Amino acid sequence: MTTHAVSRAAVSEATRWGQLLIGIICMIATANLQYGWTLFVNPIDAKYHWGRAAIQVAFSIFVLTETWLVPIEGYLIDKFGPRAMVFLSGFLIAISWALNSFANSLTLLYIAAAIGGIGAGIIYGGCVGNALKWFPDRRGLAAGLTAAGFGAGSAATIIPIATMIKADGYEAAFLWFGLAQGAVVVLFSLFLRAPQGGDVPASTTVQQSRKDFAWNEVVKQPIFWVMYAMFVMVGVGGLMATAQLAPIAKDFKVDNIPVTLLGLTLPALTFALSIDRVLNGVCRPFFGWVSDQIGRENTMFIAFLIEGIGIYALLKLAHDPVSFVILSGLVFFAWGEIYSLFPAMCTDLFGKKFATVNYGLLYTAKGTASLLIPLSSVLFDVTGKSWTAVFIVAAILNIVASLMALLVLKPMRRRFIAKN
Repeated sequence: MTTHAVSRAAVSEATRWGQLLIGIICMIATANLQYGWTLFVNPIDAKYHWGRAAIQVAFSIFVLTETWLVPIEGYLIDKFGPRAMVFLSGFLIAISWALNSFANSLTLLYIAAAIGGIGAGIIYGGCVGNALKWFPDRRGLAAGLTAAGFGAGSAATIIPIATMIKADGYEAAFLWFGLAQGAVVVLFSLFLRAPQGGDVPASTTVQQSRKDFAWNEVVKQPIFWVMYAMFVMVGVGGLMATAQLAPIAKDFKVDNIPVTLLGLTLPALTFALSIDRVLNGVCRPFFGWVSDQIGRENTMFIAFLIEGIGIYALLKLAHDPVSFVILSGLVFFAWGEIYSLFPAMCTDLFGKKFATVNYGLLYTAKGTASLLIPLSSVLFDVTGKSWTAVFIVAAILNIVASLMALLVLKPMRRRFIAKN
């Protein structure tokens, strides 16, 4: 009996780490749809003069379709497996950026954003859900590593995309990078599969519910809505920085100022975008691993508090190019962990059987937060072309969420786990 268990464990380890790696690669290929977007805002506005607020509606549409459809997509993934769904999504993300390359109206830009959001949502939900199922014993780390692919995946391509935009126009960047990203997802999706009986270890040191909750049971739990509200509050600041970083750098007049750090010299905006993507990715497995050790809520408190302080500091010091690069990196480092902590905690609470659809429900909070991104441009305009109010609101939301993690979520989670 012991020999058989050891043999299964060896096979399971190789299989599940391989599945995790495939999911990460698919996430990397999808990352530019969100994190590369800020590079295109100013060039699109310069060509068509639609205004930043109108152009950023496309970003909100992308995030909304990426998030709000994940429960439906997650249901299909849980039922039929991730392979076919992720395969389809590769074509969708390629079509999205190809449409962006010749979109000559806001309507077409918005349609392309919706198509890309659907594709990205399938990839995100499918790969994170698969990671949660394969690693019940290291759920925070596995979700963090997978989410890191989405957070840091664009780091290596930020400079090539910026270079192509400058040399050949944003249209060429949309087209060629879109086709390449879609091709990678299509290829690697062929190797994805969900775990079968005996593939994953049964024991875990993380406190978890013994019951598998269906989605219609999850939405009746007060603790779900507390997590949802916290996800929205923290999501606003990071999404605002993601979508508005280039306009912020331009308004503070630091975008093209050379900055030398770590032996590299780059324009402040390019440097910030590159380092932000790396830190946004690194923080996800890091904080996920930390949460496996000290608890999800304690980790949330630390990260959300750092995020709030970082956003306020960025407001005060963004006029200095070196501070702009460093503090924007801090903001992204303290923000990206929501994509490892919340899925891990959601599955701890509601079980792994329906992990994809249940986290999909929680992930729609990101879409809700995205609705506020165009409002940040409006608030900037109505407050006399000032980012002060936008930054202060985002900082306050993060600090409140950090306190909620300890004072509200932690005791609720203890009661919920004890009951179930």
